Amino acid sequence: MQRMPLTCSPVRLLSLLLLLLTALEIMVGAHSLCFNFTIKSWSRPGQPWCEAQVFMNKNLFLQYDSDSNMVKPLGLLGKKVNATSTWGELTQTLGEVGRDLRMLLLDIKPQIKTSGPSTLQVEMLCQREAERCTGASWQFTINGEKCLLLDVMNMTWTVINHEASKIKETWKKDRGLEKYFRKLSLGDCDHWLREFSGHWEAMPEPTGGRSTW
Repeated sequence: MQRMPLTCSPVRLLSLLLLLLTALEIMVGAHSLCFNFTIKSWSRPGQPWCEAQVFMNKNLFLQYDSDSNMVKPLGLLGKKVNATSTWGELTQTLGEVGRDLRMLLLDIKPQIKTSGPSTLQVEMLCQREAERCTGASWQFTINGEKCLLLDVMNMTWTVINHEASKIKETWKKDRGLEKYFRKLSLGDCDHWLREFSGHWEAMPEPTGGRSTW
């Protein structure tokens, strides 16, 4: 009788490992909250200079724009969050962060090699697992080019595009700015993630399962 091989292909092994990691994340309650901001140095009248999208475990559930200065709920999770006392606080904070990021963009614009309007995209991410914060970061993209990454857990800057080296040095020397990034990530973002995780886990499981970051 022919024996079955005990080995499997690398692709199949990798797939099995990914499934196992996903299952472990679900068991220990791993969650992530991500804020994506798009800031323009200039916009036409009636068009927002700041737009934001908020994702829970990769699922978009909130949208914000500076023109309306309102947060729009999306999906079941968005509706649940809309009914909480956090809604007003979230709307205010998104507006404030948008204005602060635009000031950053205007401050660094002389260092950006472009003659026209500039765009700053910012991703603020925080993660929790087993009831504790396991990750927090900021990623900065200027005019479509990923430039800088700040790991808030150890306050380490990484230059992705060497042309942003001077910007990194300027921001790194600004202790108030680093403190601001840290407070938003480990304070506000982590606080909202704890609250939203309860709503997430109470939601009915859709067909095909839910995504986790």
